[in-house]
Amino acid sequence: MALFSRRPKKPAEQPSTSPEPAQAEGVAAELASDLAAAPSVAAEAPATDAPVSETDAAAPAAESATAPDAPAESAEGVGTVSISVSSFGGLGVSPAASQPVQPAEPREPQVGETVPPGPQPRMGVREWMRTAPEQIETVPGLRDNVLLRAALGRIGDAPASQALLDVARQLMQGHLFLRVKGDARALLAEGKGLPLAIANSGERTFALVYSSGAALQASVKADGDVETSAMGQPVLTVLRHVFASAYDGIIIDPASAPSRAVLPKELLERAVEQADPQLTVKTLLAAERTPEMNGKVAEALTRAPLWVAVGVAENGAPGLAEGRDAEGRRFLEVYSHPLEIAVMGRGDNAGPITGAQLAKALRSDDGITGVVVDPAGPWIRLSREDLAPVLALAD
Repeated sequence: MALFSRRPKKPAEQPSTSPEPAQAEGVAAELASDLAAAPSVAAEAPATDAPVSETDAAAPAAESATAPDAPAESAEGVGTVSISVSSFGGLGVSPAASQPVQPAEPREPQVGETVPPGPQPRMGVREWMRTAPEQIETVPGLRDNVLLRAALGRIGDAPASQALLDVARQLMQGHLFLRVKGDARALLAEGKGLPLAIANSGERTFALVYSSGAALQASVKADGDVETSAMGQPVLTVLRHVFASAYDGIIIDPASAPSRAVLPKELLERAVEQADPQLTVKTLLAAERTPEMNGKVAEALTRAPLWVAVGVAENGAPGLAEGRDAEGRRFLEVYSHPLEIAVMGRGDNAGPITGAQLAKALRSDDGITGVVVDPAGPWIRLSREDLAPVLALAD
């Protein structure tokens, strides 16, 4: 399969502009039919659930377990998957609202801002997202999920569909906080269920989760209920608990307007189905960049499920997307999850690829310098030297 390139139209430091919602839907709109207008939320109340296993408040998802085999299609006939969503009122929803929240309007260009025509550069425009923000604790002892918190903070800076994709993709790493009525540790020790905070909308019930200690404090301040405790859980543990319960989805940071979001169960189930069960690559990219990081990510690419952006080359043939940096060096784009492709908003489809197929693609074109993993950020570039473990799969 050929490669197609998104060459920079502007210098590398020029920020990209978010596309209109219709452009984002080219990656596939199957989820759009699953998502009706998000509900307004009437009240917050405790509900008793089956216990979730207790972990440290800052516990990350595991990063060393072996992932299952990736799909076996060849790169020549790579299958694609639909992972986009339509605009719906799932952002900034208020717990006290009586009407559904309307989708945010597309952001207008600011005075003096130049909007380049056509596809935007795939690399170099998100240098600020090269690494995850510094780990912080807005409440002592509770380490924030900084990437999720940052995505929520960007709500309003892009069309609603793109903002929702950004929140959903950053949900796929790290941990979430839960608010429990009473002492969570004591309840678990006694084998009792955990009464999680919930929100109701008619007959629909949503579990409330939090990205940070500050968001938790905002909810306590909003309802005045101080007889609660917080516990941190890996995100997949929380989501699987939601799926196994009667919840219709989650609300993230409900009292942190406008930085809050409603994610329906249907969207979450699709996201988890397509995710690496260990979230290996996402977890690595969210961590501190040590000298060993390139090697760790390269090794993870040999075994974790991977995706490529499938689009159309200049000659009209289907191809795998590549990016070029300011010096013109070519990098094959590799993604940890289909949502990472959808959030780029370029109309590409997501195709699964194995480590061995990636090795063959690199071996077939000596002009490719390496790969860039998750270009939307946090991203990392790996050279051919870094990719020695991957290239060995083609021997």
